[in-house]
Amino acid sequence: MTQEELDALMAGGLDDADDAVGDEPKIDDMAEDINIQEEPVQTKKEDSAISIDPSAYRVSADAAWPPPPPTEDHKMVHQLDDVTRDSEAKATEMLDKLEAINNFFMDAESGCNSINDGISANIELFNTLSEKFPNVGAFSEALEQNNALKSNVDEMIGNLQMGQDEIMMAMDMMQYQDIHRQKIERVINVMRALSKYMNTLFEGKIDDDKRVGSAVHIAGDTTTENLVSNDDIEALIESLGKK
Repeated sequence: MTQEELDALMAGGLDDADDAVGDEPKIDDMAEDINIQEEPVQTKKEDSAISIDPSAYRVSADAAWPPPPPTEDHKMVHQLDDVTRDSEAKATEMLDKLEAINNFFMDAESGCNSINDGISANIELFNTLSEKFPNVGAFSEALEQNNALKSNVDEMIGNLQMGQDEIMMAMDMMQYQDIHRQKIERVINVMRALSKYMNTLFEGKIDDDKRVGSAVHIAGDTTTENLVSNDDIEALIESLGKK
């Protein structure tokens, strides 16, 4: 039953309403028509609900509408907060690991310096012995071996020092993580400020639970769907009968 038919029913007066009450087949026919017309509407609602099912929703750059459902996976500020929290925690762990590696390198360099000092003492000793006992070949051979060992230890110390320099550069690059975190936090603050502004802008003086329900149909609407339910018709007929 359309709104126009309902308006005609109301305009007929109490006499027509009494006739309408007494004529039961007409009410049944109207109820059947309403039931027949309501089924496609319910199907559309069900299809619409299925199309935006949070479990089946997939983010796509081509889909402009509908927007994603407000689940935990699609709340932007929540996700950005998770990104900043997790990235900061991982960055701290990475800096701790780099610092530990750098400490290992420093300890290794200190040990190599101690070995180098011992080799230097051996070189001085075998050099003196080779000068005093030139005919003893063992002293000259030991001197050559210690010179070779000292060269290898010096190379190791140089590699450890270059490794420490690389670690320091890596730690400096990790500082950009803090800059990225600050940028994300600035975006979060702008989004939160905008959200509060919009909430304030659309704020009303009347609580939503105290507001009058919106009209289903207003004069001038172009919709042709059945906008009157069985309960509405029965309530209208009952009110007319009481008058």
